[in-house]
Amino acid sequence: MTDSTTKYDVVGLGVSTLDLLMLVEEFPGQEMVQRAHESSLAGGGPVATAMVALARFGARTAMLDRLGDDWRGDVIAEEFRREGVCTEHIVSSTASSSSIASILIRKNDGARAITYAPGSAGDLLPDDISENDVLSTKILHLNGRHLESCLSLARLARSRGVLVSFDGGAHRYRPELDRLLNLTDICIVAREFASSFSGEGDDVEASAAKLMEAGPSIVVITAGTEGCWVFQRGDESFHQPPFLMPSVVDTTGAGDAFHGGFLFGMVQGWSLKQCAVVASAVAAMSTQKIGGRAALPSLFEAEDFLSSRGASLAE
Repeated sequence: MTDSTTKYDVVGLGVSTLDLLMLVEEFPGQEMVQRAHESSLAGGGPVATAMVALARFGARTAMLDRLGDDWRGDVIAEEFRREGVCTEHIVSSTASSSSIASILIRKNDGARAITYAPGSAGDLLPDDISENDVLSTKILHLNGRHLESCLSLARLARSRGVLVSFDGGAHRYRPELDRLLNLTDICIVAREFASSFSGEGDDVEASAAKLMEAGPSIVVITAGTEGCWVFQRGDESFHQPPFLMPSVVDTTGAGDAFHGGFLFGMVQGWSLKQCAVVASAVAAMSTQKIGGRAALPSLFEAEDFLSSRGASLAE
């Protein structure tokens, strides 16, 4: 689709959460009381945070979700609006609660312990979605939450020439997602997800081959401080080294930030190498404050970061 026929660059379909984050000395191994060094209450969720990362870069984004009509839902929606993410396609569920997550962040390495409560708003159903409006986009980004809607919209997107992007996070593989992978063009997954899907252990190339057999033409396997591997059907693969930071405050949302950066590059028509470079930069920069969104950069800030590291988006 061309710019003249699209309302959005990327539309996200997933679950939006409200995250209560606390920076602590250690994870509780038993009953205890400890004082947090820092705390924050902010929006979260894999697809939702990717939409915010894209909006910070100036992309036109919208979020599809079902929220409760509680104060948590109000906070989530207001943050989207403040960030420039369109909320007109978010459905409010009467007399129900929105999703919330409690995230403990270990101070010495940024590792996390997450407890998640899904709320009672329920799934966003295909009948809740105005298909013609929300599919006026270049890319549909999803991760399998609201699965029936994901399947329905992915089929429609493919029929209309809209690219479908899938986010497979670590420890989130489940067999019912295989149907969604068959409808995916861009598949960006954590190495643990790739291993669980493929049964190939840590063999990245073998896992990528099996993922590509399922349907995607582009497969990216991410591995945190080991960087990522990028594969495209009919082309050579490559490894993108990470941008390692002197210290890490919080890894919450780093993968989601990576998706945002990568999809921005896809929207711009950049090469996969350029997409991987900017995605890696955004992911690294996102670790410098607590929460998945507090340190998300603008495009100018990302370019300045790359310049300071002797890198650029030019090929």
